[in-house]
Amino acid sequence: MDVTDALVDKIAHLARLDFPRSEKASIKKDLERMIRFVEKLSELDTTGTPPLLHMSDVVNNLREDEVRGSVSRREALENAPDHDETFFLVPKVIKK
Repeated sequence: MDVTDALVDKIAHLARLDFPRSEKASIKKDLERMIRFVEKLSELDTTGTPPLLHMSDVVNNLREDEVRGSVSRREALENAPDHDETFFLVPKVIKK
C-alpha cells in the first residue's frame, strides 16, 4: 500500500490530529513501517489456529456487589453552586 501525503492528511483529519507540515515526512515513514509490519503478518499460515480473545488465561476475580447507603438529594444539593429544590442548575451550553 502506498502512503501518500493525501492519505496522511485524511487519517489526520479522521483522527482529529493537527501536526506541523515539517512532521509529515516522519509520520509518513512511520505509517509505511506499520503497514509493512501488518503485511508481513498476513504472510503467516493461520489455518486451524483459533482466534485469540484475551492475551492470557487469567480470570479477573471481581468482588461481590454490596448495597451501601447513598447521599440524599438534600445533601447532594448542599454542595452545588446553584440549585433549586430538586435539581442542579447549570449554564446553558447549547444555543438555538
